[in-house]
Amino acid sequence: MNTRRWLETLVAFDTTSRNSNLALIETVRDWLKGLGVQAWLVHNPERTKADLFATLPAQDGGEQGGIVLSGHTDVVPVDGQAWTADPFALQERDGRLYGRGACDMKGFIAAALAMIPEFLAMPRRKPLHLALSFDEEVGCAGAPFMLADLRERGIRPEGCVVGEPTGMQVVVAHKGINLYRCRVHGKAAHSSLTPHGCNAIEYAARLICHIRDVADAYKAKGPYDAFYDVPFSTMTTNLIQGGIAVNTIPDTCEFSYEFRNLPGIAPGDIQYEVQRYVDEVLLPRMRAEFPEARIELEAGPAAPGLEASEQAAITQLVRALTRDTATRKVAYGTEAGLFQGIGIPTVVCGPGHIAQAHKPDEYVALDQLSACEAFLRRVGLSI
Repeated sequence: MNTRRWLETLVAFDTTSRNSNLALIETVRDWLKGLGVQAWLVHNPERTKADLFATLPAQDGGEQGGIVLSGHTDVVPVDGQAWTADPFALQERDGRLYGRGACDMKGFIAAALAMIPEFLAMPRRKPLHLALSFDEEVGCAGAPFMLADLRERGIRPEGCVVGEPTGMQVVVAHKGINLYRCRVHGKAAHSSLTPHGCNAIEYAARLICHIRDVADAYKAKGPYDAFYDVPFSTMTTNLIQGGIAVNTIPDTCEFSYEFRNLPGIAPGDIQYEVQRYVDEVLLPRMRAEFPEARIELEAGPAAPGLEASEQAAITQLVRALTRDTATRKVAYGTEAGLFQGIGIPTVVCGPGHIAQAHKPDEYVALDQLSACEAFLRRVGLSI
């Protein structure tokens, strides 16, 4: 199948992160098997989702070294978005292909799959690998299963291209992403007897304001990296839930926050500012009202930042093939830092633009897919 047909097939699978991706993964696995390429799957503990890894051996049969082409199969929800057509049925209009995931990042996967018969016919000195993951959109939770298995199997690629939408330009760095859940436990009481309770929402609000204060300090004082569109580390609270009635002091409140750190900032140093405020300020005040009060901070999925070396062979290769020498760093996260973390030098380069992702009527331009195909062809011919 060509890239458009593959994209139509991939978009038709509703792989929103809350759903299984197995139908998509098994379709790709079975198609690869028909070409004589064996793919192995790594499932989540519930066996409802899977990563896929496949190797196209070198001409001499070698499977070590080579380059990984990496993409995630999950997409963000369409709930509440005003789409003008079915988001899971690919539509073509005015040189664009519309559908959930068309840009982020099934377009890259479609181009890579369409190129595989051509890759197999090339007299390559080194192998090419295909890595498809699940749950990237919820904190890069799926790729670590595959990467752990990769290490156990002793497979050591020399480089990786993560095909997130960059306009087919080279991205050499991105921030880390760290997700946390906080649960504040106070004491319920009738609101007419306010002093008899311990208001979990109010203490959660104090902590949320402290998180904002920490964020403001990074904005005001840095450190900074001018190559990023947002040149400092950020923190934000994005979900909150608590209370049962307007006349009841709430005994619980739960919220989630995230921070995105520049690669040179240790995530633990940022989280320490939250934990210190909890231990030294909030808990003493809460326990003066209710001795059994507590605050739980639970780390969620996290993905490290990326800081690619300009001296790495993969960086030099992708720069040469795209003729792109500019330094680009982005605030959004990818799985690139995870590959780098197990010793695989990685850069980010793929079709489409991040501004077109996650929104109603998400699309990827046909000329971007053509550019991706040409780039992937050059990758295959260069190794």
